[in-house]
Amino acid sequence: MADPSKPAHAEDIGSAVKRGKPTLRTIAEITGLAVTTVSRALSDAPQISLDTRKRVREVADEIGYSPDRAAQRLKTGRTNVIGVLLDPHEEILGYGTSIMSGIAKALQGTAYHLIVMPNFLNSTNVEAVNYITRNAMADGLIFSRTEPLDPRVRLLSDLGFPFVTHGRTELSTPHPYVDYDNFTFSYQATKRLIAKGRRKPALISGPADFTFAGHLQHGFMTAVREAGCAYEILSGIDLDSPAGAIRDRVRQRYAEPDPPDSFMCGGEVCALATITGMSDCGLTLGREYDIVAKQTSHLLSAIQPQVETIYEDLTATGEDMGRVLLQKIGGESDVSKLQLLLCPQIPSSFGAAG
Repeated sequence: MADPSKPAHAEDIGSAVKRGKPTLRTIAEITGLAVTTVSRALSDAPQISLDTRKRVREVADEIGYSPDRAAQRLKTGRTNVIGVLLDPHEEILGYGTSIMSGIAKALQGTAYHLIVMPNFLNSTNVEAVNYITRNAMADGLIFSRTEPLDPRVRLLSDLGFPFVTHGRTELSTPHPYVDYDNFTFSYQATKRLIAKGRRKPALISGPADFTFAGHLQHGFMTAVREAGCAYEILSGIDLDSPAGAIRDRVRQRYAEPDPPDSFMCGGEVCALATITGMSDCGLTLGREYDIVAKQTSHLLSAIQPQVETIYEDLTATGEDMGRVLLQKIGGESDVSKLQLLLCPQIPSSFGAAG
């Protein structure tokens, strides 16, 4: 029998490719292993040595082997699919790309692959989740923009279906999540505006339906109450509003009595629209007003370096969510090990008053 730790001969691989679609038997012939050993190696069975698993995977990649998903599903009852529900919203620049990149990194080297399932606003979140679970389209699900009493979390928890959310809920039953600490972000951003001497900061918050909006408001209100200063939560717009609507509302508000002199923005699009609205009023950023914003890309810093930002690493978030979901699928029952609250990266400059 051939030594699986030794590389396969090029002629063996070439011959296998010529014979048509590679199978487990093809890999077995090249490596000199039994078909069952090859199958277990590709499934990362711990009984198979790491060297053998690595070599089998290398041969499989070299000859272009891909498993028969239909046969695997009949045999194991699993799809080897992770579904990601994405909501279309423009506020977070590069959200889908960054999150997907991180999840893909977490799944690298596993049997799982991703299917993106857009969740358009004209259908309910629950309908989308129902469709996926009812048709057994995935082994696990990742979704974002959680609500305090999110019906998707309730449904999946009742079904015992593995999932992880980007964001928390207020449900009494704990569930897997990865979330950004929006309270700390908002608190520190607002404190920074006050430290720069601004007398009336304003918050452009998230949509009221979502849990993170409450966290943003809590952090903002904590900071202004500690300082005892005036404040405003800008009405009529939120982070989901089109950029033009944010620009127009900011411009309108400045034409009214006692306008705010600084803004806490939960995203880059919001910050850019605010700057445009204030510029239309003849005001200069860093002189008549200031902004602190959340940044998820490098666009804002590149075109408006005077805006102070706090960074959220969405790629790392996606990787964390992928890892948590794999743990859940693997049978982890301690929910506390499946909950991550990611700390904002506060710039060192925030420690000094402006």
